[in-house]
Amino acid sequence: MLLDTDIGSDIDDAVALAYLLRQPGCELLGITTVTGDAAGRAALASALCDAAGASVPIFPGAERPLRIAQMQTEAPQVRRLPGARPQFPRGRALDFLRETIRRYPGEVTLLAVGPLTNVASLFAADPELPRLLHSLVLMGGKYSAYPTPWGPTEWNAIVDPHATAAVLAAPVPALVAFGLDITWQVAQGPQEVAAHFRGDPLLELVLDWSEVWFAERELLHFHDPLAAVWLWEPSVCTLERGSVEVALGGETPGVTRFTADPDGALSVAVAVDPERFFAAYYSVFGAGAGRPPGTTHPVDSPGGRL
Repeated sequence: MLLDTDIGSDIDDAVALAYLLRQPGCELLGITTVTGDAAGRAALASALCDAAGASVPIFPGAERPLRIAQMQTEAPQVRRLPGARPQFPRGRALDFLRETIRRYPGEVTLLAVGPLTNVASLFAADPELPRLLHSLVLMGGKYSAYPTPWGPTEWNAIVDPHATAAVLAAPVPALVAFGLDITWQVAQGPQEVAAHFRGDPLLELVLDWSEVWFAERELLHFHDPLAAVWLWEPSVCTLERGSVEVALGGETPGVTRFTADPDGALSVAVAVDPERFFAAYYSVFGAGAGRPPGTTHPVDSPGGRL
């Protein structure tokens, strides 16, 4: 697996990375970061990898969208990092992704949970590359009328709408998208998060960073973790095949419109089982994590695969 992430804005990227680092079935080949302060985002990813005792190559990627002005300039959770930031190779993210995918043709799942600038740039630089992936799984877009505070929009998609359009049209063998309409349905408040994150060093580190998030918000939505968990526990979501059109004009470029079609080129999540999701997410963490005092864990470790 390769992870492309804007860790450091919404805390859910860190929640997803913690899961990947604890998931025994995950061979994490590398991490690339995207949007403003890509190096700070890389430092956050590095801190989590260090806490897990994992040596994972990390490369800061694109900071600006393909064509529009930057909407995401900073990574607020970086303020929780102590000391000086580590240094990372600059300008190498796309080469690293290309080399890794070509080294393992047909084997790599690319999990993209931020704006899709890196992925679109990668596919434009090497048009054969989409076909060399095993699968592309992403969190982005909104594919139904399920109500959220932002109407038809979703942040990752509108931050770089041209990248969104290019990636959703790419000829990937398997492309699965998790939209805001589904991920919005899996959330916990600060007290629930604090109770469940105790007992594992990775989750406790994320809990510390989450103070920045909860200072301005009432819920942690598990957007990116849902896409990650689905790879090993596909029963958490129901998928539907279809096609997606991405708006590039008007007042809200990046709005995604889904049309169901059994012969469609991609699949989107259309339903979620929150209870099953949370059981699967917390099942990979250390003793005590994921359960309030006095409770037992409801499921064994998940075993599904894409």
